[in-house]
Amino acid sequence: MLDKVITSLSPKYEKLNDRLVFLWLFVISILIRFPFFFRDYIDRDESTFILVAQSWVDGNLPYTELWDLKPPMVYLFFAGILYFFGKSFIAIRLIGAIGVAITAFFTYKIGRDLKTARLGLWSAVSCVYLLSLFGSLQGVMSEHLSMLLFMPALYILIRYDTIRWYFLSGLLLGGSLMMKLNLAYTVLIMGIFFLIQSIRRKQIVSGVWKLIALGSGIVLIIGFTFLPYFLEGITKVWYNSVILAPLEYASMNRSSFIKLLPICILAGAFFIFCWKKKWLDYKNPKVLLLVLVVLGVIISFLKSGKINGHYLMQVYPMLLILIGLALAHAPRILKRFYGFVVLFALLLPVESYREYYAIFKNKVERGTYYNGEGFTVPKYLIENQLDTENILFFEYHIGYWLLGATPPTKATTHPSNICRDNLFPFYDNPRKTPMEELSFLLDTIKPGTVIIRSNKTVFDKKFVAEDHYVRDYLKRYYQFAGTIDRAEVYSRSQDL
Repeated sequence: MLDKVITSLSPKYEKLNDRLVFLWLFVISILIRFPFFFRDYIDRDESTFILVAQSWVDGNLPYTELWDLKPPMVYLFFAGILYFFGKSFIAIRLIGAIGVAITAFFTYKIGRDLKTARLGLWSAVSCVYLLSLFGSLQGVMSEHLSMLLFMPALYILIRYDTIRWYFLSGLLLGGSLMMKLNLAYTVLIMGIFFLIQSIRRKQIVSGVWKLIALGSGIVLIIGFTFLPYFLEGITKVWYNSVILAPLEYASMNRSSFIKLLPICILAGAFFIFCWKKKWLDYKNPKVLLLVLVVLGVIISFLKSGKINGHYLMQVYPMLLILIGLALAHAPRILKRFYGFVVLFALLLPVESYREYYAIFKNKVERGTYYNGEGFTVPKYLIENQLDTENILFFEYHIGYWLLGATPPTKATTHPSNICRDNLFPFYDNPRKTPMEELSFLLDTIKPGTVIIRSNKTVFDKKFVAEDHYVRDYLKRYYQFAGTIDRAEVYSRSQDL
């Protein structure tokens, strides 16, 4: 019965209004992501973006007072929200949900341009799901922001063929690069592709001018992020933090290449299978461009030697369109599984359903929808009159923001950077090792309050010595103040 209903709606797909499509994608994005608007802590990276952005709003350029190795436009995005809306989790997460809807909307536009509105819509809805579920994707990550600009840039290159559109696409690609630098490999491959296409069409001159326009847009945006540092006479800060530090970070992870094999094998198998079955038309330049973009992102993973679940957000939109194009050659199979797909779509957001339950339970028990240690720990510190200024968060560091405090050193902006001594030179850290940094934090700064995770290691499990040092120091010089949810609070002894 459900199959017949959906099939009867098929002709209406082609009459879909763009505004209506975006509205539906926005509604789906909100429904899935809304309960996470009240969560303090979804991913460490998002918390770090907020801290650096707040420092920028307070008058300090990124990488000067606080430091992390993401490109500056990530912090600009968050700083803009904080400037206009203040300290609002709802504003951050709401604008993030809008960003997901925009990314999905251009996924729809590309799918519609390549095949049908029906294909585009299913790809777009799937895109919202995959950019919003599993792991830390409910937060606002740099991958979300990079694709927010990359997908409209890609759509422009697929849809239009004039110099001014190439320039606009270049501006968007430049912004995307300044959100997530690994896309440089993809952009380079795209440039080579367009150059080869212009040669094949014997349109070399016009092709070169389009590439110049594209490149000019990219360089202009990168230059825009460089300009404040140039005016302040601290260009080295930008170069070390935006260019050199990410390259060093990538080299630190190349030993984990084996973890990338599954995605390489699956992608290769999919493209080979579609080639043999002729389910993807590799002679179509638009299809080939999507394939190359996917491969470019995967190459960037290989170059970095590392992959996390949220990295795959840079693959999903293009891959979903390609999967849709491939499945379009198997209409009978699709009709057979329509009912299952709809049921699966309703059941898939289990994380969202659980979070809806969690926020209402928190409202009943604690009188607020806001939940997590980022809220409960600061409240506990204030109520018990513990030190909230000279404070050190080894975990739940969004607490700095809610308390109006600042991380004590650049390395503590993102707690894991304490153990990344390879990155110390790029922000002129006078300490050379993690142990020196910890000694400086605990022996020199002597924070009045320290927060760690309960029943877990302070740092990654491989940093055994650093973990023992912190725990031993807390045992000797601090008093255990209490456990708040999954956080342990320690207060420095008064006689020290």
